Amino acid sequence: MQNTANTNATPSAKKLLNYLCETAGKAIITGQHTQTIPMEEIDYIRQKTGKEPMLRGFELLAYSPNINYSHASAECLTEVYENRNTMETALNWAKNTHGIVTLSFHWFSPIGGHDKSFYAKNTDFDATRILIDSTPERKAFYHDMDIIAEELKKFRDADIPVLWRPFHESDGDWFWWGAKGPETASDLYKLMFEYYTNVNHLNNLLWVWNCRLPEGYPGDDYVDVISVDIYLEKYAATDYREDYLKLLEATSKNKVAALAEVGYIPDIHILEQTHTPWAYYMTWSKEFCIGEQYNTTSNLKAMYGSPYAITLS
Repeated sequence: MQNTANTNATPSAKKLLNYLCETAGKAIITGQHTQTIPMEEIDYIRQKTGKEPMLRGFELLAYSPNINYSHASAECLTEVYENRNTMETALNWAKNTHGIVTLSFHWFSPIGGHDKSFYAKNTDFDATRILIDSTPERKAFYHDMDIIAEELKKFRDADIPVLWRPFHESDGDWFWWGAKGPETASDLYKLMFEYYTNVNHLNNLLWVWNCRLPEGYPGDDYVDVISVDIYLEKYAATDYREDYLKLLEATSKNKVAALAEVGYIPDIHILEQTHTPWAYYMTWSKEFCIGEQYNTTSNLKAMYGSPYAITLS
């Protein structure tokens, strides 16, 4: 068992963390990311397997306060428009089921940028300047955090725990929060943790760290779940055990671990034998779930039909 990083975590948040710890190594929680109101991925899984994932991922990108609509591609605008009001969808789903909510945030840069400005290539926003008092970047950072906090408070007020995964994939340089290195992303994460915990009292959040570089790890006092995103270049049946061991080595042996994003779902037959202690996995949205390009129907049916897999229905 683990204690929550936030000592004031709600009983429901503590209960969820205990559940993750109890599950890891004994079973795996099925998960699927969605980013649109229809959540077509869930319909697809239900049609193919007769079941639904226990964990459902939702996206906050459309809630970014600084979206440059006048300099955005059609692809960007479609993604934003499709993502609007997903927090209401997530809230209603959580209220009406015993499912688990996890939130991702492709955060459009707080200042400047064009098109999908969560990508570093589309903005000159310098994350290191957030760490300097009285800079415009720091002011904009806290402004945006306040906007997102209002969405997260809706879950808190409904007593719904959330697996909150900010500054994801900070072991890469493709997002603005990781472009200056994992140490900077770690510092931003700690600023958010302190602000959301001590000022906004978002005690329903469980904090998911998503990086596998040791120099970026914020420390056990700030993390509830260690996680990694894995997109294999081609399919290979795997339980991702080597990635699990590398993640622990780079972060902490004291935290429960998760596959926060995968392209290919882990092989359930291997997991049934090895019991590699991933608490959950979450397949990414759209083509990563729908169709045969990444996950075959047979693999999907095997996962959702296994007694080792925890599903919603």
